Amino acid sequence: MLIARVIGELVATRKHPSHEGLKLLLVQPLDLDGSERGDAVVAVDAVQAGIGDRVLLTTEGYSAFSSVGRLMTPIEAAVIGIVDEVDLSSA
Repeated sequence: MLIARVIGELVATRKHPSHEGLKLLLVQPLDLDGSERGDAVVAVDAVQAGIGDRVLLTTEGYSAFSSVGRLMTPIEAAVIGIVDEVDLSSA
């Protein structure tokens, strides 16, 4: 899992039939200090996240497609949680 920030929503008028009704987000993975980590990715939203939210992102296929209840569909990444706080003091 990664921490990321939602930076946009994606609208696709044509997509794989298994993606119908799913919200797509553009998310920017982050390092623990909040700096950007790599390129932004498209992820399916499983938790109704919004632009600006810090989120938990899974980029493992099975975890991604099962988190939105669409087994064996071509989903590579999914937003599976909204981060309220990160506490590194006990690390």
